[in-house]
Amino acid sequence: MNKTKRLEILTRLRDNNPNPTTELEFSSPFELLIAVLLSAQATDVSVNKATAKLYPVANTPEAILALGVEGLKEYIKTIGLFNTKAENTIKTCQMLVDLHNSEVPEDRAALEALPGVGRKTANVVLNTAFGWPTIAVDTHIYRVSNRTKLAMGKTVDDVEQKLLKVVPKEFKVDVHHWLILHGRYICVARKPKCGACLIEDLCEFKDKTD
Repeated sequence: MNKTKRLEILTRLRDNNPNPTTELEFSSPFELLIAVLLSAQATDVSVNKATAKLYPVANTPEAILALGVEGLKEYIKTIGLFNTKAENTIKTCQMLVDLHNSEVPEDRAALEALPGVGRKTANVVLNTAFGWPTIAVDTHIYRVSNRTKLAMGKTVDDVEQKLLKVVPKEFKVDVHHWLILHGRYICVARKPKCGACLIEDLCEFKDKTD
């Protein structure tokens, strides 16, 4: 895909949604971190339902630690992999208290050192909570980037590096939100809704649908 076409895709996505953000509900960097940690292999909808009950009761590292693993499970048991996530969340909260004065660190290495937090989660937190121009590549973004030929790669890390290279600076902070929403609602996995796509004429996917 050439630079001109790529720029037009990004411009259209921006014009359609000038101020995109995550669909996870949060009111602090800590709430965002826990929501993203819980969202692995789960939908944002299911996470929001759980945190809507959890956060009014416990939305600080100390408060979640006070619940304990078993207490936390009662709030997140509707989310996939909740046993592992409860243990990781408690360990993460303990590390935030012990190492970071109960604050979410604005530092990639420190974030990735937290249990259950990988590169993608760190990217989301740095981008959404702190405004960093990071690009968190999930299955939706991987699919959209490869399918449209916006940024092709064999792994999520390959796609991330390609996007960081080809996406102009003015779009970097918001591009992962645009692509994830596009993949979630339009460029869906089984049968993309090409007829409803605002970049259909620019997309280089060969097997387009009506």
